[in-house]
Amino acid sequence: MRCALHHAVAGLGGPGGMVHLRSLWQDTGLHLMLTDGLPPAGTKRWQDLSGKDTTVPARAARSEQYVWLPAPAFVGRPPDHGRAAAGPPDGSEQPQPPEDAVPSVLTTCGLASVPLLAPTGPLGLMGVLSVLTPAAEEPTAEQRAFLEEVARWAAGHLARSLAAPRGSNPELWPEPPNGSRLQQALKAVRVGAWDWNIRTGELDWDEAAMTVLGVDPTTFDHRIETWLGLVHPEDLPWVMLDTDEAIRTRTVYAVEYRVCRPDGTFGWAQARARVILGDDGEPHHMVGTVWDTTQTHVARESVDHALRHMSDGFFAVDTDWRVTFINIEAQRALGSSHELLGRVLWDIPFSREPGLEVRCRQAVANHRPVGLDVLSPANRRWYHLRLVPAPGGLTVYLTDVTDKRAREAERTASERAAAERAARTGELTTALSEALTTEDVVKAVAQHVMQPFRATGLVVVAFEGEHTRLIGSVGYEAADLEKILSFPLTTTTPVSDVLSTRAPLFISSLAEMKMRYPALADVPTPGRQAWAFLPLIASGRSTGCCVISFDRPRLLGDEERTLLVALSGLFAQALERARLYDSEHLRAKELQRGLLPRHLPSPPAATAAARYLPSDRRLDVGGDWYDLIPLSAERVALVIGDVMGHGLSEAATMGRLRTAVRTLADLELPPDEILGHLNGIVSDLGDDFYATCLYAVYDPTTHTCVFASAGHLPPVVVHPDHTARVPEISANPPLGAAVPPFDTVELAVPDGSLLALFTDGLVEAAGRDIEAGTQELMRVLTGALRDDGDLSLDQLCDTVVSALLPAGETTTDDAVLFIARLRRLAAEDIASWSLPQDPVAAGQAREHVRDQLDAWHLDDLAMTTELLASELVSNVIRHAQGPVRLRLLRGRTLVCEVSDGSLTTPHVRRASATDESGRGLQLVSALAQRWGARYTASGKSIWTEQPLPAPPPTAPTAPTAPTEPTP
Repeated sequence: MRCALHHAVAGLGGPGGMVHLRSLWQDTGLHLMLTDGLPPAGTKRWQDLSGKDTTVPARAARSEQYVWLPAPAFVGRPPDHGRAAAGPPDGSEQPQPPEDAVPSVLTTCGLASVPLLAPTGPLGLMGVLSVLTPAAEEPTAEQRAFLEEVARWAAGHLARSLAAPRGSNPELWPEPPNGSRLQQALKAVRVGAWDWNIRTGELDWDEAAMTVLGVDPTTFDHRIETWLGLVHPEDLPWVMLDTDEAIRTRTVYAVEYRVCRPDGTFGWAQARARVILGDDGEPHHMVGTVWDTTQTHVARESVDHALRHMSDGFFAVDTDWRVTFINIEAQRALGSSHELLGRVLWDIPFSREPGLEVRCRQAVANHRPVGLDVLSPANRRWYHLRLVPAPGGLTVYLTDVTDKRAREAERTASERAAAERAARTGELTTALSEALTTEDVVKAVAQHVMQPFRATGLVVVAFEGEHTRLIGSVGYEAADLEKILSFPLTTTTPVSDVLSTRAPLFISSLAEMKMRYPALADVPTPGRQAWAFLPLIASGRSTGCCVISFDRPRLLGDEERTLLVALSGLFAQALERARLYDSEHLRAKELQRGLLPRHLPSPPAATAAARYLPSDRRLDVGGDWYDLIPLSAERVALVIGDVMGHGLSEAATMGRLRTAVRTLADLELPPDEILGHLNGIVSDLGDDFYATCLYAVYDPTTHTCVFASAGHLPPVVVHPDHTARVPEISANPPLGAAVPPFDTVELAVPDGSLLALFTDGLVEAAGRDIEAGTQELMRVLTGALRDDGDLSLDQLCDTVVSALLPAGETTTDDAVLFIARLRRLAAEDIASWSLPQDPVAAGQAREHVRDQLDAWHLDDLAMTTELLASELVSNVIRHAQGPVRLRLLRGRTLVCEVSDGSLTTPHVRRASATDESGRGLQLVSALAQRWGARYTASGKSIWTEQPLPAPPPTAPTAPTAPTEPTP
């Protein structure tokens, strides 16, 4: 078994091995029988192994197959030393290491184990043969086959030994024939065996050993001196030293040396052996193996040469961070003038780069490669370092990446420039998409093009026939613009060239401008030294030119020119779209101005102000409307409405309803009847048309206001004491969905009160319902009036709108605020009389009119008014019924009103020459500026209006004579 173990260790080139036999006291346990090349501290862990142990020998025993594990996995958990703690089987007392102690040499090795299986018979598993493998590298297939063949050879001998009785015939232990697989395996790895008698100096070599050393078996004299003569003279001293050391310390003998063969060839050989003690306990024999390592050294020297002269740098350090190998390129990179081999890495200036030491220690600690870039202080070049942990230290690969980093920097700069161009294009595209008017487009271009290009001026012109028209400019004086526009397109100028060629033109200096365009040599260009003339092409035609100027000479690069040309295309499209929008917006505004009142009237009973904010700010057109309509007897109608939807169609519907409201108001119809007629109009428009409306009539003589609503929000009434309330008005369904009649509410309104009408777009917003918005409207109204009682209605409207709809906040619905200040008619401007239902009433009426107009100093109107009153009273006496009442009102006009209890409607008809009647209303129509009839709860009233005479001009004040100066 010792011979088999020694051959196995030599064949795999490991530091040692061991053999376990099946334990005598555990059916599935293993007991360590012998070791080779392992110190006692290294074998304690494998002394006795149970069947459930996780070490490699135990696993091989359980599976009865080859098992290999790298360090530290092969160590397994500490075994149960309950039995072994009593000491070695031979009873000798030797100092024992700690049970969990593992020599450091084992932490870098692997362990390969093969079972020792009896070829035949009931023995089965007899033990396990284990060999430590170098550098924790798994044995090759050839080495594994060799190990398994050695195990089979040893298992066969062991099986026969255990089966044979003591003292049996030695023929039961025959040596394997020369052609056995073991011999073939030994020859394949060229491993020879030797036995040296230390005391006599006799040396025995087998055939393989002689082959390795180049010795002829026929001439070999078996002298140790013959072997010493084969050792290279340079290696002989330390080979003899190691031999004496192994004999003296009785440790494993391992040495590698150069062989000078008798045939003149050279090679490398490695020998391993152990000392055999004699009966006296002193060294007697040294038995070992020898194998040829020439190919290993050749390969190693080839690798060293390749590493030494490869284009990338390479160096290695040991566990103490000392440099053990360095090639030429690494020396150039590290740049030290001193010898680098043997120096500590941290003493070299190169390693003082930030982060290098931390990364090196990190790679070793984690057993994982680490990469980083380092700037060499020696040659100021960049190197990529790959730190690869290796057994016994760290290897470092250096690759010069200076040119690569330069290319990456150029690529990064190019990508950054491309990203910047894309960002600028994206920013300009976003700005142009939000720009509506041509002015907005010019501002967007000035903001996103002038600043990045460090330009100082921008002029945009449009082509119209043979001349140019200014669209917008930035950074130019009015006088400079006049000079630019003064040149017609028939003159050779940069702008005319851009028009004819449809290509951009770049002029880098004033000298170049004068050379190319002599006609402009005498034109002063203050602050202009370079220009970029960009054609604006939209829909396949040149629509204008964009001129970007610089205050110093500027030669634009290819990237800048490409970007400017790309941006000019976006600019042209946006400008064309803005010009179309401006035209459409102008028409829309004209339509809206035609549909809404341009100026609100100011009758004595009410003054008003309004604000209209359409949801579509691009068109300024919506479906909301408001109106203040003067009525007879100094009454006023206030109306507000909201057509469902937004846009031109809703604005047209709004215009039709507003016209209908004014027409119906002229008929003096009450609010509920007006809404009834409007409901019919909206219903005729279709099922998809709806509108809300609030109609109110204020009578300044009675201080009352009558409301009727069709789905609209009630108004807010603010009294003179700054208290606000919302009257309870039946909303009723909206127009188009309602079924008349509509409910009306009459409300007393003190003199000087404010009536605020509004649409839901003003008070309703995201996060705020209508009720909360109405409360906010009341709070803002009363607060503004308390803070400043002299606020005009226009200022009050601005305050409310800015509070409820802050600047920049978008609305989803049109918003209207309509505020009216209501005033009563003074009592001295009202005169009223009851008249009898008798023909004498006409005379009484003339007398009352004459006296009252005299009191009002309106004698010029007395004759006409007497005639009108007489005709109206006569018609009532003749065609109607009582009671009869006459009323005069002095307001913006003189109103003469006759009321009766009849519902008959007066009509003007054409009277023939023979008719005795029918001319009274013709006379009234001829004398009055305006007349009409309205129905009341008790009958009707027929009224006339006459303009009041203009007040006499005020006499100019005589100038005061100058005072003589005092001497």
